[in-house]
Amino acid sequence: MEFIVGYPEGLPLVTDYLAGKGRADDFFRGSFSSLENFRSKAMEVDGRFGHAERERAVEAILVPPGADVTRLEAFVERGGYVVTTGQQPGLLGGPLYNIYKALTAARLADVLEQRLGKPVIPLFWVLSEDHDWAEANHTEIIGVDNEIHRIELEKMDSEVHPPIHRIQIGSAGRDRIEEFVQTLPDTDFSSCYIELIRGSFRPESTLADGFHALLQELLGRFGVFFTDAAHPAVKRHSSQMLLEELERAEELEAVLATTGEALSAAGYALQVPLLKGGVNMFMEGPAGRERLYREGDGFRLRTSGVHVTLEDVKERQAENPLVLSPNVLLRPVVESSVFPTLSYVGGPGEIAYFAQLGEYFRAHGLEMPVVHPRFGVTLVEKKIRKILDKFALPLRVLERPFHEVAGEIARAGVPAEVEQAIEGLKGSVIKGTEELQQTVNSIDPTLKGGVAQVRSQAFSALENLERKIVQAIKRENEIGLAQLEKAQLHLYPSGKPAERVQNPFYFLTRYGGAFLEDLYENFELNL
Repeated sequence: MEFIVGYPEGLPLVTDYLAGKGRADDFFRGSFSSLENFRSKAMEVDGRFGHAERERAVEAILVPPGADVTRLEAFVERGGYVVTTGQQPGLLGGPLYNIYKALTAARLADVLEQRLGKPVIPLFWVLSEDHDWAEANHTEIIGVDNEIHRIELEKMDSEVHPPIHRIQIGSAGRDRIEEFVQTLPDTDFSSCYIELIRGSFRPESTLADGFHALLQELLGRFGVFFTDAAHPAVKRHSSQMLLEELERAEELEAVLATTGEALSAAGYALQVPLLKGGVNMFMEGPAGRERLYREGDGFRLRTSGVHVTLEDVKERQAENPLVLSPNVLLRPVVESSVFPTLSYVGGPGEIAYFAQLGEYFRAHGLEMPVVHPRFGVTLVEKKIRKILDKFALPLRVLERPFHEVAGEIARAGVPAEVEQAIEGLKGSVIKGTEELQQTVNSIDPTLKGGVAQVRSQAFSALENLERKIVQAIKRENEIGLAQLEKAQLHLYPSGKPAERVQNPFYFLTRYGGAFLEDLYENFELNL
């Protein structure tokens, strides 16, 4: 299998940042390829994190199977750092890019540890407080029938949107898990992974529990540690920051607005829209996890419309720290306050929203981490490579709609003598009708329209003939084009790169754990 590795494409801001062009670096902590930027960030972290603060950070770290727990002891004693990444929980682990994020963080942490001479731990932050059920509730996989299958959990209440860590798999979810298992091949590797899947996603488990169990089992041996947005220690150590965010909501909204204006002036779009009066925080209310908005002497819950004062919020948080949670802009700030974070590994969307956060971090007394892109991988199995080579096609061609690709292949297969004959006939029609037009003009000038109509009908008949010839070639190549369509399904399922759609168990059940090791080895970094 081929591993075609690179960085995923994104908005112009992201493209410029990855290439070190334009004004993109102005909105980040310098280049992600500069070791000096990491050294500078390490000095800033050391100014905030001593022995006690690192001990406190370890309280919020989960040790997965296969990980070396003594790494955390060295992290505290020798003044270590973390490289973080993260993702909202996804059914059955979500798409491939979750694995790519974690292994990129592991590779970066390994390189930084060598360069800085201190422990650097890769840490996967599970965003279990998120409430985007439509993103979390499904996964897609190409089954043994060579068709794509979407496995989706139903929501019990469409009107309420609780955090994902509160949603159980349930008995109906167990049936969906079995439906997923039936798509997997019977190989030497599949039985152990099926056992892992069933053990992780039990009816009594939440979606977040299953996501944790599955990814921890897969990634622990690469030294990846985990934390969770709803972890008691995370909530305990960030509770004061959340209250300060509420108290300074108007001021901090202005800080973000100023950066947004600077990005726009530089020609870059905002990844996260800034909503007037919107606080960068959610509170659990009657409609589930609801965005807070400034209103009068307090705040309004966006969906239910309930009004609360600052004192109301403080009382509720004191009773249950889980009721408050940061939004996408505040979460990285919380993360850097709880952990000694050197770098965040993100995809294109995350890189884009980090560009909005430099001054926001400073307003909280912090500096933003070095933002490092995750690796993107196009996985080309041997059976797919054979098909591509047969048609002499580059991969990117298959991003386009298949009917366009098939049409071009068929047109390219028209014999040269047929093309020449058709072009010759077109030339004869043009020449003949021009001569006829000159002749009939002397008889009756109005006959020119009739000649033009004859020429139009002739060209229409020729175009119809060309289409029939192309269709005939398509029928001749029916088997080959069907193979090509399957290749497109594997590389760009649903018209998207496979890493954004395909579940990793497609590859794990076929190639075993060596698949992950090969990925890790192909993620080469130089600092």
